[in-house]
Amino acid sequence: MTGMLASIKNLREAEFVLNANVDIIDLKQPEFGALGALPVELVAEIVQKINSRCPVSATVGDLPMDADVIFKAVSEMAKTGVDFVKIGFFPDGDWLSIVQKLGDLTENTRLIAVLFADEKPGFAIISELKKASFAGVMLDTMHKKNGSLTQIMSHETIAEFVELAKKEALICGLAGSLRLENIGELLTFDVDYLGFRGALCNQNNRVAQLDLNALQKIRHAIPTKNNAH
Repeated sequence: MTGMLASIKNLREAEFVLNANVDIIDLKQPEFGALGALPVELVAEIVQKINSRCPVSATVGDLPMDADVIFKAVSEMAKTGVDFVKIGFFPDGDWLSIVQKLGDLTENTRLIAVLFADEKPGFAIISELKKASFAGVMLDTMHKKNGSLTQIMSHETIAEFVELAKKEALICGLAGSLRLENIGELLTFDVDYLGFRGALCNQNNRVAQLDLNALQKIRHAIPTKNNAH
């Protein structure tokens, strides 16, 4: 069953989405890029306030594809107590060496790799994620003004991504400027999570404040998982 992931940037927004009964709360700073990171101190504070009432993920930022840099950022974010740490796999760099190095952390930290549809990522990395004991993989978009995931990537290619992730028994998510009208089509993929930020905000502006009405509309469009996380 597909759950709802809501990306938020502060304590006030955390309470908003918690009250809306979302399935996973994702911590990021939209002003700082596709996967902009919040300060680890704020992440730790939000995790403490949520107090295990909902699973929490956090991004480590739009980092250069350097294994040592990413390893350090993931190690620091993991100390906050989040349930999942999300790592963006941006163009260039040696993805395989990054995955292998991060494999040293997967015994104690659940890692989610994020691939960017608008950068035409190679899906061969998915089997390597499994080998390194990553928990999951998400498909997102890097350039938010280029349209939603479904505008950037064909239904067939998304289906291929989902099939490969499921074959490796990885948690599988779809995100990327998703709107209310995309939900019907995306539910047919039966992924674990659909992720939202812009669609939850005033005027679909991902750096604006959350809009309670928009949040409720998205929540109602996705059948609830009844907290069966």
